[in-house]
Amino acid sequence: MSLFSRKSFIEVNDNNDQVQDYSSYANPYIDELLEHYKARLLNESNLDQITSLSRGEMRLAIERIISQFMLEERVVIPRSDKEKLLTRLIDESVGFGPLESLLNDPDITEILINGHNEVYIEKNGRLELTSLKFKDESHVRHIIDRVVAPLGRRIDESSPMVDARLHDGSRVNAVIPPVSLRGTLVSIRKFRKEPLMMEDLISFGSMSDDMSKFLEAIVTAKLNILISGGTGSGKTTLLNAVARSIPSGERVITIEDSAELRLNRPNVVGMEARPANVEGSGEISIRQLVKNSLRMRPDRIIVGEVRGPEAFDMLQAMNTGHEGSLTTVHANSPRDALGRVEGMVIMAGMDLPASVIREYIVGALDFIVQGERLTDGKRKIVSIAEVFTDEDGKVHVNDIFIYKKTGMNSNGDVEGYFTPTGIVPKCLERLKVFGVNLSEDIFQTQGGKLHDYSRSF
Repeated sequence: MSLFSRKSFIEVNDNNDQVQDYSSYANPYIDELLEHYKARLLNESNLDQITSLSRGEMRLAIERIISQFMLEERVVIPRSDKEKLLTRLIDESVGFGPLESLLNDPDITEILINGHNEVYIEKNGRLELTSLKFKDESHVRHIIDRVVAPLGRRIDESSPMVDARLHDGSRVNAVIPPVSLRGTLVSIRKFRKEPLMMEDLISFGSMSDDMSKFLEAIVTAKLNILISGGTGSGKTTLLNAVARSIPSGERVITIEDSAELRLNRPNVVGMEARPANVEGSGEISIRQLVKNSLRMRPDRIIVGEVRGPEAFDMLQAMNTGHEGSLTTVHANSPRDALGRVEGMVIMAGMDLPASVIREYIVGALDFIVQGERLTDGKRKIVSIAEVFTDEDGKVHVNDIFIYKKTGMNSNGDVEGYFTPTGIVPKCLERLKVFGVNLSEDIFQTQGGKLHDYSRSF
């Protein structure tokens, strides 16, 4: 007799005669088989050797092992159910369990777990509740442990929050009780296998062709760019895309809190910050990495995101010969971005008047590119603004291109259009020095200059 419930398979007797066919069965029986064979697989096979195989070879290897187990135990189930069992075994034993189907869906950009029985996904900029559920809280915790363990990190009551990333670069954040009030919370920001390029952003309606040409021009001409935007506004995606315009002969150093950038180009090296270990030591901060990068002969420095005192070191690098550097910051407008950076410089312990700090910032930054996630979920570059000081020392932020919203249609989609403001940027002469010739026509708008897009501070 079998080890399992009679309803869960076709049972065979010692004479190999079929006793009864239960070709359809409920999930609890698959769960029962799953747990049993998962335990046998872990205890009686070399998982390290299996996980080194490709996914196709891995499936064949596990199928052979499970078929042998079933033969030994005289268990027979329908082929379709065996396929389901094998898929779940692979997902549970060497993958990320129920999340595997979501992680493999290229249309899903975010996965949000609110406790074991509520999973949301983001598709096309909109959140949807899925039917996926975990068995219990320990099931979710098991998946998180599988993510963070290879990175040398841990999550428990003494350290209830963790940041990590998957093998494909997807970013994972997890929070558990007592910090979380409703079970284990997990947020996964997925990244495409192939990073988006400027052409993709144009086709998605994130920017116009003229805006793309201008961004590529200012990157080529080694102007320093700050990409600003709120959470999920596409800052990293844009940073990845514009960085492709860096000439191939230059050495690029990337510095990130959690590695996300994928620059398909020669002579690029990356460094990643490291949190403190269990004993509270061993932390490597972004600020330390920025300082160290200056000793690595960089032509350009790209910081994935500035959040604190490292902003001062980044600006210092921009001001001392490392032109054409790029970074991002969380802010809702170009003006807010300047204010945020100013606050970060103060955090670095610079005991300087605000006017001096602001002059230092403006001396380092050339352009602020503002991204926004609209109410319909679409991401747009809403402003490309030039930063400079006039002869009186007054700081100006002039929008060169903007996205002008005109309303919302019956489907809830935001309507609008990209347009130049009529302000000709002061960097055109520099562009020519670097061999980039842009016609002033791309900066002209019908009806003349839009006067409300020039601001001073």
